[in-house]
Amino acid sequence: MTYDEKKLNEHIEADRDAMVKSLQRLIRRDSVEAPSVVENGVEKPFGVKVASCLDEALSIAAELGFATHNMDYRCGWAEYGTGDEMILVLGHLDVVPEGEGWNDPPYAANVHDGKVWGRGAIDDKGPVTEAIYALKAIRDLAIPLKRRVRILFGCNEETLDLDMDYYKEHGGEIPVMGYTPDADYPLINGEKGICTEEYRKVLTVDADSESAGAGAWKLVSFDGGTAANITPREAVAVVQGEEGYDYPAAEKITVRQVPEHHGEVTITAEGLAAHGSMPERGENAVGRLLLYLAKLPLTGSAKAAITFLADKIGMECHGESLGIDLSDEVSGHLSMCMGMAHCDGGSFTVTLNYRYPVTCTADDCMPVVRKAFEEAGWEQIVSRHKEKLYVPESEALPTLLLDVYRRMTGDETAHAKAIGGGTYAKAIPNILAFGTLFPEDPVVEHLPNEFISIDQMVKNAKIQAAAIIALANH
Repeated sequence: MTYDEKKLNEHIEADRDAMVKSLQRLIRRDSVEAPSVVENGVEKPFGVKVASCLDEALSIAAELGFATHNMDYRCGWAEYGTGDEMILVLGHLDVVPEGEGWNDPPYAANVHDGKVWGRGAIDDKGPVTEAIYALKAIRDLAIPLKRRVRILFGCNEETLDLDMDYYKEHGGEIPVMGYTPDADYPLINGEKGICTEEYRKVLTVDADSESAGAGAWKLVSFDGGTAANITPREAVAVVQGEEGYDYPAAEKITVRQVPEHHGEVTITAEGLAAHGSMPERGENAVGRLLLYLAKLPLTGSAKAAITFLADKIGMECHGESLGIDLSDEVSGHLSMCMGMAHCDGGSFTVTLNYRYPVTCTADDCMPVVRKAFEEAGWEQIVSRHKEKLYVPESEALPTLLLDVYRRMTGDETAHAKAIGGGTYAKAIPNILAFGTLFPEDPVVEHLPNEFISIDQMVKNAKIQAAAIIALANH
């Protein structure tokens, strides 16, 4: 199917000011998730603010002439076209908390320097607005489409994706194909599977008290890490040891005597924080501290727990010693992040976040990790798994989207990429992450002074229009 792309792009350009005004309306609706409330008999599961922003998005779409639907304030959509099959553009309206350090009020949606400023501007209210106006241009110019087009407004992407769980569980139509403009160009066709597990080892008092008395060595406490998917930048242990013991010097390890407790020392390990999908960019303070403690003359089950964690993980980033160093050409090595560890004297707990390559499965690694821990006397108390996503570049959806990107940008060398993180594409079958950030764009989502360039909005709307036409007519 051919159409006048120049005329389509000019139509989108003509809507530049209207697009900005619509985005401002969305940004001005603070949509940070809050507890569920019931108002006038209507449940608003993610809070009043998120519900209000969904109402605003549906109002904008309705004012532009689209059919709309509110699915119990979990999500909603605007739709255009006819046909038994549907393609989907999936965006979200909820945002992360604004935080500190803004030059402009985060919900003022001020416009200056060619940009719209505010929380959600790029993540994801700007891309949602682009999709609405891309579809409007297609409708206004009566460009034929073989399939219906649905723009789905999610409301819980920033936390648990409960919006899309509800959509699927309550009869939400699954698209033939689609995309989410909530990530990066050129295209993300692979996302590693993500495993988050917590293990606990109960420390036996008898074993640890065998050497009680003067000069006894024991682990009093251990604490490191704040999140499963962040490499810890600091870890601290308190050790009861022999008075006058000459603690060995080690890189980024500080040993400090506790004056009020003879023989007790605080040992601090310094690390470097990094996202759990790229632990090799950081330095794991928990692992560093475990390796140090393993060399001390501690006793009992605490010593066994420390030695196991030091030997099997330590500061490794790919699960080598656990026997799960999987890799493939598409997405590289499995990544391993020991994100948190804690000991209060009664038990030791550790939280792992590891991500397996896209051509592998959870069965290739999860049973191996669990077996290693259980054989060492640990109990698994948490196990969560997000399935991998992978669509080979040769298949229809990646081919269509990459063809659009190459044509619209002139970058004939562009190829799809696989990532260690997860995108909204995992929430709905048959979609991939396509845009909205170009490779050279600054990363401003979740940061103070979030913005979107107005020129970028217009450019993206043109790309989205071309993508919608390509998918709807394939």
